[in-house]
Amino acid sequence: MWTEGQDTCISLGVMVCVVLLTGMARVLVRRHTRSTFIRVFVAELLATFQLCCCSHELQVLNELRPDTPSWTLTVIYFLSLVHGLTLVGAVSNPCGVLEQLALEQMPVWLGFLKIFAQMFSSGLSRTFMVWVWSLGISSRHFAERSIKCASPIHIALPEAFLVEMLCSFIFHSTVMHFQEVRLKFRIHMQAALITFLVFAGGNLTGAIFNPALALSLHLQCFHELFYNYLIVYCLAPSLDEETSLPAINWKKRNCNSGRRGIGTQIFGAF
Repeated sequence: MWTEGQDTCISLGVMVCVVLLTGMARVLVRRHTRSTFIRVFVAELLATFQLCCCSHELQVLNELRPDTPSWTLTVIYFLSLVHGLTLVGAVSNPCGVLEQLALEQMPVWLGFLKIFAQMFSSGLSRTFMVWVWSLGISSRHFAERSIKCASPIHIALPEAFLVEMLCSFIFHSTVMHFQEVRLKFRIHMQAALITFLVFAGGNLTGAIFNPALALSLHLQCFHELFYNYLIVYCLAPSLDEETSLPAINWKKRNCNSGRRGIGTQIFGAF
């Protein structure tokens, strides 16, 4: 029992350290860099890095208490709050960038720069977490964790495709209607929405609906079952963008609402 408690504290400590590390890096970049190009790139890189690293360690935390899903959901809720408060200004999701490009809310070069930063950071975060696990500071920390494919897909491929697409559609469509809510309430509403979607679809597909996050968490599975994971975790949320765009355009015409996201960012679930 004591060992389990120690491992839990270590995993929570790793998440806190990642958030503090990326926060300090953002402050340094803002103070010492004037280039918009570098600021945008680093903002996306650090935001995706924080999201992916915390999600990696969340998987470790879930293994420590598999019989108490309410504990994991509670951590997900508070992590969503932390991400919402600290990742303002970043998108952290390639699908969110594609939507903004489709709505002509940013130039094409800026969109591709953000996507490149996100995908690069997804690999960087995985490498960083493998190094952290190799230190062996917890009984659940070992480098071999990254070698095997622990597939989150527990249903047939067509059903998994629909689950990820539906979760993505619900998230993006609902968040669109949160824009007129005050920020301090909106963050809690979006954190609750993410927690609910993970509760509903987590045991089916993981409820990730973020290609960069999915690639970081399940790179080995992409290597072994590339097309399956490409369809479920890349194509499904991307097609959701096509279905949600008419609703977003209608919202913009009638309510003159802002962009969707937490602050100004859109990040996926865990």
